[in-house]
Amino acid sequence: MTRALLVLGITLAAALPAKADITHKIQSSVQLQVDGAASQASRIGSTLAVSGSNVTLDTAPVLGTLSAGDAVGYTPGEYSITTAGDAFSYSESYIEGDATPSNTSVSSGVVTSLPMLGNTTTTSGGVSGSLAGTIASDGAMTITAGGAGTTATGQVVLSIEVD
Repeated sequence: MTRALLVLGITLAAALPAKADITHKIQSSVQLQVDGAASQASRIGSTLAVSGSNVTLDTAPVLGTLSAGDAVGYTPGEYSITTAGDAFSYSESYIEGDATPSNTSVSSGVVTSLPMLGNTTTTSGGVSGSLAGTIASDGAMTITAGGAGTTATGQVVLSIEVD
C-alpha cells in the first residue's frame, strides 16, 4: 500500500503542469521629419573710424541721414600733412549699415524672400519628396529617403521574457 501511494504521488507530481510566465512584446515605430525653412538676421549699424598722426583735418567725414528703407551713406574726409617731411599715418574706415528690410512672408511652408543683412544665417526648408516609412507585421522595415532637410528613423524591438 505504501508502495502504491508512492507510485501514485510520483505520477500525480509528474502530471502537474509547470508554472512559467512568458511575455512576448513587439514594438515598432517610424518617425518622419521634414525641416522647415529658417532665417535669423541681425542688422548692423554704420560705423566710421578715423585715426592718424601728423595729419590735419581739412573737411570732416560725414555720415548721411538715416531714413526709412535706406542705409546711411558716407562722404570721406579730406586731410593734409601737418609738417611736411615728417612721418605721418592715417586710417579711415567705414562700414555701411543695413537698410531697413522689407517684411518676409511664408507661403506653403516656404519663405520666398529671406532678409539679407549684415549678419545672416539661413537654412533652406526640407523637401519631403518621396519620404516614407513602413513596418510590416513581420517586422520588415522599408524606409525611403526624401529630399534635402528630411530625416527618417525606423525601429523594431522584439523581446521575450521568461519568469
